[in-house]
Amino acid sequence: MIGRLNDEQIEELLNSNNIGRIGCRDHELVYVVPINYIYEGNSIIAHSVAGMKIEMMRKHPNVCFQVDQIKDYNNWKSVVAWGQYKELIEERERYEAMKLFVERTLRLKISETAIAPELSDHRVHPRSPGNIKPVIYRILLEKKTGRYEHL
Repeated sequence: MIGRLNDEQIEELLNSNNIGRIGCRDHELVYVVPINYIYEGNSIIAHSVAGMKIEMMRKHPNVCFQVDQIKDYNNWKSVVAWGQYKELIEERERYEAMKLFVERTLRLKISETAIAPELSDHRVHPRSPGNIKPVIYRILLEKKTGRYEHL
Protein backbone atom coordinates (compact mmCIF):
# COMPACT_ATOMS: atom_id res chain seq x y z
CA MET A 1 0.00 0.00 0.00
CA ILE A 2 1.30 3.45 -0.96
CA GLY A 3 0.13 6.46 1.00
CA ARG A 4 0.87 9.94 2.32
CA LEU A 5 2.57 10.63 5.62
CA ASN A 6 0.64 12.93 7.94
CA ASP A 7 2.28 15.95 9.63
CA GLU A 8 3.19 13.97 12.76
CA GLN A 9 4.82 11.19 10.70
CA ILE A 10 6.77 13.76 8.65
CA GLU A 11 8.09 15.37 11.84
CA GLU A 12 9.05 11.98 13.27
CA LEU A 13 10.97 10.99 10.13
CA LEU A 14 12.86 14.30 10.03
CA ASN A 15 13.71 14.02 13.74
CA SER A 16 14.77 10.38 13.70
CA ASN A 17 17.33 10.62 10.90
CA ASN A 18 20.64 12.39 10.50
CA ILE A 19 21.53 11.88 6.83
CA GLY A 20 19.53 13.54 4.09
CA ARG A 21 20.08 15.11 0.69
CA ILE A 22 20.08 18.70 -0.44
CA GLY A 23 19.12 19.62 -3.97
CA CYS A 24 20.39 22.97 -5.19
CA ARG A 25 20.93 24.62 -8.55
CA ASP A 26 23.00 27.12 -10.45
CA HIS A 27 21.23 28.09 -13.64
CA GLU A 28 20.77 24.81 -15.54
CA LEU A 29 23.03 22.67 -13.35
CA VAL A 30 21.19 20.79 -10.58
CA TYR A 31 23.23 19.23 -7.78
CA VAL A 32 22.02 16.70 -5.19
CA VAL A 33 24.36 15.83 -2.36
CA PRO A 34 24.07 13.91 0.93
CA ILE A 35 24.59 15.79 4.20
CA ASN A 36 24.63 15.11 7.93
CA TYR A 37 21.94 17.19 9.57
CA ILE A 38 19.80 17.77 12.59
CA TYR A 39 16.20 18.90 12.51
CA GLU A 40 15.28 21.68 14.87
CA GLY A 41 12.27 23.97 14.98
CA ASN A 42 11.21 23.52 11.35
CA SER A 43 14.71 23.91 9.99
CA ILE A 44 17.58 21.71 8.93
CA ILE A 45 20.94 22.59 10.53
CA ALA A 46 24.11 21.48 8.78
CA HIS A 47 27.72 22.46 8.18
CA SER A 48 30.21 22.12 5.36
CA VAL A 49 33.43 23.47 4.00
CA ALA A 50 32.97 26.01 1.23
CA GLY A 51 32.55 24.35 -2.14
CA MET A 52 30.14 23.87 -5.02
CA LYS A 53 27.06 23.19 -2.84
CA ILE A 54 27.61 26.26 -0.66
CA GLU A 55 28.32 28.52 -3.64
CA MET A 56 25.16 27.32 -5.39
CA MET A 57 23.00 27.88 -2.29
CA ARG A 58 24.48 31.36 -1.76
CA LYS A 59 23.50 32.32 -5.32
CA HIS A 60 20.13 30.54 -5.32
CA PRO A 61 18.84 30.05 -1.75
CA ASN A 62 15.71 28.09 -2.79
CA VAL A 63 16.63 24.48 -2.06
CA CYS A 64 15.04 21.08 -1.68
CA PHE A 65 15.74 18.63 1.15
CA GLN A 66 14.96 14.91 1.11
CA VAL A 67 15.28 12.16 3.72
CA ASP A 68 14.10 8.58 3.72
CA GLN A 69 13.95 5.45 5.79
CA ILE A 70 14.16 2.28 3.71
CA LYS A 71 13.68 -1.24 5.05
CA ASP A 72 13.26 -2.85 1.62
CA TYR A 73 11.63 -2.17 -1.77
CA ASN A 74 8.15 -2.51 -0.33
CA ASN A 75 8.68 -0.84 3.06
CA TRP A 76 9.90 2.74 3.04
CA LYS A 77 9.10 6.30 4.08
CA SER A 78 10.29 9.48 2.40
CA VAL A 79 9.98 13.20 3.11
CA VAL A 80 10.66 15.98 0.63
CA ALA A 81 10.79 19.57 1.87
CA TRP A 82 11.47 22.94 0.28
CA GLY A 83 13.00 25.94 1.95
CA GLN A 84 15.49 28.77 2.06
CA TYR A 85 19.23 28.53 2.67
CA LYS A 86 20.40 30.83 5.46
CA GLU A 87 24.08 30.99 6.33
CA LEU A 88 24.79 31.55 10.02
CA ILE A 89 27.21 34.45 10.31
CA GLU A 90 27.05 35.71 13.91
CA GLU A 91 29.46 33.84 16.19
CA ARG A 92 26.87 33.24 18.92
CA GLU A 93 24.38 31.80 16.42
CA ARG A 94 27.13 29.60 14.90
CA TYR A 95 28.19 28.41 18.36
CA GLU A 96 24.61 27.53 19.41
CA ALA A 97 23.95 25.66 16.16
CA MET A 98 27.16 23.60 16.43
CA LYS A 99 26.56 22.93 20.13
CA LEU A 100 23.10 21.57 19.29
CA PHE A 101 24.55 19.56 16.39
CA VAL A 102 27.20 17.96 18.62
CA GLU A 103 24.75 17.23 21.45
CA ARG A 104 22.35 15.45 19.10
CA THR A 105 24.98 13.52 17.18
CA LEU A 106 27.02 12.37 20.19
CA ARG A 107 24.51 9.57 20.71
CA LEU A 108 25.45 8.06 17.35
CA LYS A 109 27.91 5.18 17.24
CA ILE A 110 30.98 6.34 15.41
CA SER A 111 32.87 3.75 13.37
CA GLU A 112 36.65 3.44 13.36
CA THR A 113 36.76 4.92 9.86
CA ALA A 114 34.88 8.03 10.98
CA ILE A 115 37.70 9.25 13.22
CA ALA A 116 38.72 12.78 12.36
CA PRO A 117 41.82 12.63 10.15
CA GLU A 118 43.72 14.86 12.56
CA LEU A 119 43.24 12.26 15.33
CA SER A 120 44.48 9.28 13.38
CA ASP A 121 48.12 8.37 12.75
CA HIS A 122 47.14 6.61 9.53
CA ARG A 123 44.96 9.24 7.90
CA VAL A 124 45.99 12.72 6.93
CA HIS A 125 43.39 15.13 5.67
CA PRO A 126 44.69 17.42 2.91
CA ARG A 127 43.14 20.47 4.59
CA SER A 128 44.42 19.71 8.10
CA PRO A 129 47.34 22.15 8.21
CA GLY A 130 45.19 25.23 7.69
CA ASN A 131 42.56 26.72 9.92
CA ILE A 132 39.37 26.09 7.95
CA LYS A 133 36.23 27.75 9.27
CA PRO A 134 33.18 25.65 8.43
CA VAL A 135 30.11 27.14 6.83
CA ILE A 136 27.21 26.59 9.21
CA TYR A 137 23.74 27.00 7.80
CA ARG A 138 20.04 26.39 8.18
CA ILE A 139 17.47 25.39 5.64
CA LEU A 140 14.32 27.18 6.80
CA LEU A 141 11.61 24.77 5.68
CA GLU A 142 8.50 26.25 4.09
CA LYS A 143 6.73 23.18 2.71
CA LYS A 144 6.95 19.45 3.56
CA THR A 145 5.39 16.37 2.06
CA GLY A 146 5.83 12.69 2.71
CA ARG A 147 5.01 9.33 1.19
CA TYR A 148 5.30 5.72 2.29
CA GLU A 149 4.86 2.18 1.08
CA HIS A 150 4.41 -0.93 3.20
CA LEU A 151 3.04 -4.40 2.72
